[in-house]
Amino acid sequence: MLRNRNTKIIATLGPASSSPSKISSLFQAGADIFRLNFSHGTHEDHRK
Repeated sequence: MLRNRNTKIIATLGPASSSPSKISSLFQAGADIFRLNFSHGTHEDHRK
């Protein structure tokens, strides 16, 4: 999906937002860029 706007929305993915359905919901709500939050969770969690 291509969006034509100047403002970008950045969503942070962490333990509460790491499921495919949640990521899809964030994208459909307007998120353009996703960043990963490594402050929480274990190394194993981040590999997933």
